[in-house]
Amino acid sequence: MTAVLFDFSGTLCRVESTESWLRATLKATGTTMEEAQLLEAAAALEKAGALPGGAEPSALPERLAGAWARRDLDAASHRAAFTSLSRQVPLPEETLHDALYDRHMTPAAWTPYPDAARVLGELRRRGIAVGVVSNIGWDLRPVFRAHGLDAYVDAYVLSYEHGVRKPDPRLFAVACAELGAEPERTLMVGDSRAADGGAAALGCRVHFVEHLPAHERPEALLAVLDLLPDAELPSV
Repeated sequence: MTAVLFDFSGTLCRVESTESWLRATLKATGTTMEEAQLLEAAAALEKAGALPGGAEPSALPERLAGAWARRDLDAASHRAAFTSLSRQVPLPEETLHDALYDRHMTPAAWTPYPDAARVLGELRRRGIAVGVVSNIGWDLRPVFRAHGLDAYVDAYVLSYEHGVRKPDPRLFAVACAELGAEPERTLMVGDSRAADGGAAALGCRVHFVEHLPAHERPEALLAVLDLLPDAELPSV
């Protein structure tokens, strides 16, 4: 293998809980809610699938089906889809729905998996190119910079910048081209068989990890190193 592609959400980083997301937004905007009301709203937002990178909607309203299908193709569609899901839940101020969306794009809303930096650093040491391929509607590069991961990434291939989303093989093809890697010598690592599994159609090898909270998945990415030549782990 000469290159490894990684998904972002649920693979390298995990978004905060819906309750944390709401609490942080309320604090930032100086908005107060009674505790019982806050917990009820957080549960409703979770059910609605309003947090990007969190749970998908438990039931998608028909009127939002089109927006949901387009959500990763451009920035405006992504914001429109998720703020529409959020607006199904009554909040003290209408402006909170956009504030919630803005919060999820901040580095503070994301936690790298405990082994992410170690694995990315070892790939760099071995001279293996690294790309991030994500279905997303915003620029995640600041998240990587803030958490010290950007130095290990050679290319970011984001759906909203190319107007195509996984599992379409074209997105993986762009990543391979940017890294100068042949698909047959490229590994795709992700948490979604439906989306990330699309790399197999291009000829990439695919490896899956579970989409779990960061503290519940401390070492799953280390398995990636066992799939590559020179599997000796770095000293710690």
